[in-house]
Amino acid sequence: MAPQPHTAATPAANTAFRSALDVVRAVEPRIAAAIGQEIDDQRASLKLIASENYASPAVLLTMGNWLSDKYAEGTAGRRFYAGCRNVDTVETVAAEHARALFGADHAYVQPHSGIDANLTAFWAVLSQRVESPALERAKVRNVNDLTEADWAELRRELGNQRMLGMSLDTGGHLTHGFRPNISGKMFDQRSYGTDPATGLIDYDALRATAREFRPLILVAGYSAYPRRIDFRRMREIADEVGATLMVDMAHFAGLVAGKVFTGDEDPVAHAHIVTTTTHKSLRGPRGGMVLCAEELAEHVDRGCPLVLGGPLPHVMAAKAVAFAEARRPEFRDYAQRVVDNARALAEGLLRRGGTLVTGGTDNHLVLVDVSGHGLTGRQAEAALLDSGIVTNRNSVPGDPNGAWYTSGVRIGTPALTTRGLGTAEMDGIAGLIDTVLRAATPATTAAGTPSRAQYVLDPAVAEGVAERAADLLAGFPLYPGVDLA
Repeated sequence: MAPQPHTAATPAANTAFRSALDVVRAVEPRIAAAIGQEIDDQRASLKLIASENYASPAVLLTMGNWLSDKYAEGTAGRRFYAGCRNVDTVETVAAEHARALFGADHAYVQPHSGIDANLTAFWAVLSQRVESPALERAKVRNVNDLTEADWAELRRELGNQRMLGMSLDTGGHLTHGFRPNISGKMFDQRSYGTDPATGLIDYDALRATAREFRPLILVAGYSAYPRRIDFRRMREIADEVGATLMVDMAHFAGLVAGKVFTGDEDPVAHAHIVTTTTHKSLRGPRGGMVLCAEELAEHVDRGCPLVLGGPLPHVMAAKAVAFAEARRPEFRDYAQRVVDNARALAEGLLRRGGTLVTGGTDNHLVLVDVSGHGLTGRQAEAALLDSGIVTNRNSVPGDPNGAWYTSGVRIGTPALTTRGLGTAEMDGIAGLIDTVLRAATPATTAAGTPSRAQYVLDPAVAEGVAERAADLLAGFPLYPGVDLA
């Protein structure tokens, strides 16, 4: 099969990778060895982690340059450091591509990660909805001009706001107001779930909760919900209770950019503010971004110094390259194939007797309930890894095993779709997963009870599946043209 253009490296790119590794090796050979081993490992395994992908050689090479050496706190044209004209160009181009790609009023490309993007969004809303009115009441322009009494009252008010987000066990994310995360320490949080019978979001129940709880922020978005969301209905609920609708589209941003999610399923068209990572289905560098309506732009742009330090100019440059790639027509074909592959993988598992949360998928991920095999998610994850299949354990609705051991395994198709695999290969992969799950059993503890962590799997089964996976992947080379030997 012809090399996939997204990961194919030209001779010049290969020379750049090899030369860079030689430079690293001369200083710390263990790091160079780990880098080389990583590409070997990724080439040899079926990467089914829904939040991972493969960046292009252009994106990877953009991150290793002199832009890394520059401080650039502030925004383009308004820096706290001199000598930032090239960083201004980088940030401006990245934001320009992002606005065009998503049809957004405003794009802020500085966040270093998804949590940084979410923190920027949360505090932008607090700034707009709580801080700005307080400054107006006090007839001052800056918090430094508030009296001690007014400042104490504003601090109290900022720390007494409510957030409503999707529960963790039904697919929400830790950064949506849960106690172990800083967002849970910032907000009085309540969760909405899914219909126990269907596993789908119950919008009527969500509306009732919103009416009773009256949150400042209604968060939509997920990390393990295998269906689409009606963002028009979400906005209607938010407007009804006076909430700001924030959507975290970190997982499915590529499906939005690729115009698979349009109309009521396009969060940018309905939300006040949208956050995302740039490395999952967008295939960019590891980082974050905030998109927003114009009325929130000035507040979002205060992300530095509000919650961010100096931006990472080399990563913003790589974001610009990735966004430019995503604006090409072929990215839409890629996004559609991600969804087609996920459906094929789900159907292959269902035909083999698998249990899937919501009974299938219409996005990029599948959530498999492995409890019917007598396994915890942790055992299934480990057994699959030993067989050359990389996944991650994940809670299922009402999970009796909690968030550490879990009862589920989350699988996704963005990475293997980038590699060129199609629906026919997804059915074969479903067969490999099924083989491992049927063959693995819980180990017995010293007390004679089933372990929730350890498992037993015939090495011949693991080796056989790994060999079949390697044979499958041989027809879909990863980073063809890159030879580090």
